[in-house]
Amino acid sequence: MVLAADAPAGGHRRLAATVDLRTRGEQRRPAGARTGARSDAPVRLRPRPHAGRGTFTLLVLLLFVLNLVGLVMVLSASSVVSIHQYGSPWHYFERQVLWLLLGCIAFFVALRTDRRWWRRLARPAMVISVLLLFAVLVPHVGRSASGASRWLGTSSFQIQPSELAKLALILFAADVLDRRAARGERGDWRYQMGPVLAVTLLLAALVLAQPDMGTTVVIVLIALAMLCTAGMPGRPLAALLAFGAVGGGLMAVAAPYRWRRLTAFLHPFRNASNTGFQSVQGLLALGAGRLTGDGIGSSLASWGYLPNAPTDFIFAVIGEETGLVGTLLMSGLFLALAVVGVRIACGARDRFSGLMAAGVTAWLIGQAVINIGAVVGLLPVTGVPLPFVSFGGSSLVLTLFAAGLLGNIARQP
Repeated sequence: MVLAADAPAGGHRRLAATVDLRTRGEQRRPAGARTGARSDAPVRLRPRPHAGRGTFTLLVLLLFVLNLVGLVMVLSASSVVSIHQYGSPWHYFERQVLWLLLGCIAFFVALRTDRRWWRRLARPAMVISVLLLFAVLVPHVGRSASGASRWLGTSSFQIQPSELAKLALILFAADVLDRRAARGERGDWRYQMGPVLAVTLLLAALVLAQPDMGTTVVIVLIALAMLCTAGMPGRPLAALLAFGAVGGGLMAVAAPYRWRRLTAFLHPFRNASNTGFQSVQGLLALGAGRLTGDGIGSSLASWGYLPNAPTDFIFAVIGEETGLVGTLLMSGLFLALAVVGVRIACGARDRFSGLMAAGVTAWLIGQAVINIGAVVGLLPVTGVPLPFVSFGGSSLVLTLFAAGLLGNIARQP
């Protein structure tokens, strides 16, 4: 790149200097160049490395490891139960592989889709989610298990509409918060928060009616994370959070069975044969693993002692088979995923993408914290699966689709 400037004296002679733009912005004069000499060196621009390439690679690596661990642990945790129920140790594993393949397709679809389509899908996805959540509550339409009606479909193929509701909320909230801020109404937080709060309240009420308190908490966490990212004032958010906590407490007190289940984690051994049974078995499995575990496929929890071992309590099986070391490594993977998600949200190219990345990160990490917290006895047992690791169909596919949205944003910072 040749920069010319008129000399202060000596006629109209021109001074030339070749500037090599490097990553740190250093300016050097090539060897042999002297003042007053003319240089016709070609322009040489060294662009900065793609800022999102490393983040995207790390995201893909984390997803690969988490899903690989999930396949191994689902096979280990479900093989004995699968033999008793279906006569083959591979039933749950084969279904997990099938759902994982569908999830990989969803990941690449989200990775290659133009962002303008995400905006167009925001409102239709929300309408479809609300209709499906209503359908789940209709008798003889929604499918029930363990006293909860959360699924639609047949015995061989079922979907969980509440998983779609999480994705729909992220798309809808990001679109509304971005459009209303772009209109110059950034200071009017009530105008921006109104639609998001209304939709969140509707989704939370429908999911809570199933009942599914764990998913309700995740939906609220997603909304709060996106509102905080959008710059909403802290006092209204704190007031809404307090109001929701008080309302949830009143609903729990109104139903004695619900209150007993919510508080069972505080003293699980007092009701080890009733409300605290699953918590007790999970803690025993974690304790049996000690430091390095008993080895893959050697856990007693997978022999039917621990209910829902391949789904909600797969972290306990990981603890028994790989010990404290394995549980710390698993927690570290989710911590790394949280850092990557925050980095993607902070480096997004526009407000809409940043809000969406924040919502996806809150979804994945919030759900992981709730699941692990319930297994180790720090939180109530709410039936929330561990993302990418627990056995599941629609949950695995939609979380991989959400991860694909993160990857799309990371590739275009």
